[in-house]
This record gives sequence, C-alpha cells and structure tokens, in this order.
Amino acid sequence: MTKNIYFASDFHLGSPNHAESRRREDRIVRWLNFIQPTCGELFLMGDVFDFWFEYKYVVPKGFVRLQGKLAEMADSGIKIYFFKGNHDMWVKDYFTQEIGMEIISDELLIERNGKKFFLHHGDGLGPGDRKYKFLRKIFRNPICQWLFGMVPPRIGMGIANGWSAHSRAASKTEEVFVGEDKEWLAVYAKEQLSKQHFDYFVFGHRHLPLTIKLSESSTYINIGEWLNYNSYGVFDGETLKLAYFEK
Repeated sequence: MTKNIYFASDFHLGSPNHAESRRREDRIVRWLNFIQPTCGELFLMGDVFDFWFEYKYVVPKGFVRLQGKLAEMADSGIKIYFFKGNHDMWVKDYFTQEIGMEIISDELLIERNGKKFFLHHGDGLGPGDRKYKFLRKIFRNPICQWLFGMVPPRIGMGIANGWSAHSRAASKTEEVFVGEDKEWLAVYAKEQLSKQHFDYFVFGHRHLPLTIKLSESSTYINIGEWLNYNSYGVFDGETLKLAYFEK
C-alpha cells in the first residue's frame, strides 16, 4: 500500500435541521480535503444521509458540497464505497452513475496488505432488536420500495422526513458504552470470528467510537458518528485505528 484507507459513517446529513446539517457538511468536506492527499480508498459505511430515496427522476435536494467533493475525489482515482445504512437503504444507482461510487447493500469482505476486514453498517446484526429486523425486511423489499416510489415526491419526502425527525440523530442522544458482553456488534463479531478469521471488524450504526480486542489477532472497531465525535478509521497498511477531526 502506498496510501491510506479511510472509513467513516453516520453523517446523518439533513438532521436535525438545515442549519446544523450544513455546518456538519462543511466540516465533512474539510475532512475530505484533509485526507485526500493520503487517501487510496474511502469507505462511507452507512447513514451518510438521514433520509435518502431515489425516485426515477428525483433525488433529495441539498448536500451538493459533499457530492461535488466526492465526485472530485473519484475523478482523481480514489475508489469510494457507499454502504447502505438504515437511514439511506433506498440508495440505488444515482451515485454510481454520477460519481462512480460502488454501492454495498450488506457486508463486504476485503483483504488489504494481508489483513482481512469484515465491513458492514451494523444495522440488523447481533442479538435482539427484532422489531427493527422485521421493519428492515419490509423497507428493503423491492415491491415495497416500488410502491413508495409511486407516491408523489412532495408527499413521500414529507412522510420520510417526519419519520426521520424521531431518529437518534434528531434527538441528539449520546450513546454510552454498555460493557463488552452487551455490545451487540462485538457479540456478533465474536460469533463470526468463531467461523472465520478477520483481523478487523468495522461497523458504524452504534454512534459510539469503540475499539475492542476480540482476540490476540482480531479487533472490533466502531467508527462512531459526526454529530458529536467527528470520528473515523484510518488503515495505514499495518494498523487500523480511530482518529478524530477538529476535536
């Protein structure tokens, strides 16, 4: 490797209001400017937007500074991956066509410089949360998405933004560490580790930057969010670690 790999998640652009979202978007663009000279690959690991739905001829307005910066980075040769989160699971092919990003629907298993990575936004994994897991199946169902797409954008966006207003991002709730044995994504990572070795399990969704050693050679990292922490992961070819921007 000659350049770093960067991981970031849970920007939740659009929440809780336009003014705060714009300030966060500006900060994210400053971060992208900061990492660009050393970036070989960029993994955006879900909930980049607090709501996103692609109609056939309509996409949500706004976020043009972020999209422009990502397009510039992609044009310069940086490979960008966009994971569907629980807030932007309705991403289809718009970003692939316009920017060239690769869209990832679930987990992605990669190997870089001899290190194996298990990557996922983190929603729907681990024990518990049966209600969301049921809703996830409905929201990801192609027929349900097609039916929602038949609703006029003015109405559909209004419904979705109303739903989004009750999210963790809108409530500004800060998460707390609940203990390694109760961190459901760490529990899930340990289950996967019993089947196959990975050097790193990387997730978002949890809204809390975490590094948990699972074994002598395997680590769980949650890359946190950008409402409170401005946290991200950086892999230099040897070690993946958490870092913070403008903190």
